[in-house]
Amino acid sequence: MPFWLELLICACLILGSLFALVGAIGLYRLPDFFTRLHGPTKATTLGVGGTLIASMLFFAHHTGSLSLHELLITLFLFLTAPVSAHILSKAAMQQKVQLFEQTRGQPWDDDH
Repeated sequence: MPFWLELLICACLILGSLFALVGAIGLYRLPDFFTRLHGPTKATTLGVGGTLIASMLFFAHHTGSLSLHELLITLFLFLTAPVSAHILSKAAMQQKVQLFEQTRGQPWDDDH
């Protein structure tokens, strides 16, 4: 395997891991449901995407052909993550989930 390809795969893996770490920290540290929803849906999606791109590059070099499995997983992930986040936020709005004090006053907050 050429060194530049190994370097590119390592960069994709490290970048994907950093995005996944940022998403996990955001899920843990952010104060309420609506702000916590951004961690897994934004950063972690990019983290998994970086890992899948690295996997696609690695197996494309070893098999000599483009692997469609990683491409389909990435497409499915990028289509379903925003939809699931939208559904979760709509359900939380319907259940009137409490907001953290500093996030009050937003346009979707009826109590303010």
